[in-house]
Amino acid sequence: MSKKITVGNLEICNLPDLGIKEMEVRVDTGAKTSSLHVDNIQKCSIKGKPGVKFDIHPDFHNVSRIQTCTAYIHDMRKIKSSNGVSEQRYVIKTPIQLGKSEWEIEITLTDRSDMSYLMLLGREGLGKRFLVDPSEVFMASEKEE
Repeated sequence: MSKKITVGNLEICNLPDLGIKEMEVRVDTGAKTSSLHVDNIQKCSIKGKPGVKFDIHPDFHNVSRIQTCTAYIHDMRKIKSSNGVSEQRYVIKTPIQLGKSEWEIEITLTDRSDMSYLMLLGREGLGKRFLVDPSEVFMASEKEE
């Protein structure tokens, strides 16, 4: 049995295929699905396949910095948010890096502008890789020098 890595309630993650580095992520075992705050979602075609184009603000403290990303549409799902409202969301599948670990996760795209963090890492995204210590932060994160 492999030893699980302990993460805190906040971690620093990279989404390399989207060009996003060192984004603070809220780890939330109460959320089934991971979600990412995006603006200006538009359906598009990528190499003849259904995709989405969207803007994100990778630096929470500098909202004037905008990064435009594209990703293939993996799925569409009805998701119930923390306030109990359901909405249809695009789902993308992309690699995530946390510390020395890298794996693929599904992320729903939504407006999280009223939330404190741009991304929520839910329990499906955590999988069986990690243990969560909610009293700690940045336990598994590695910042680039």
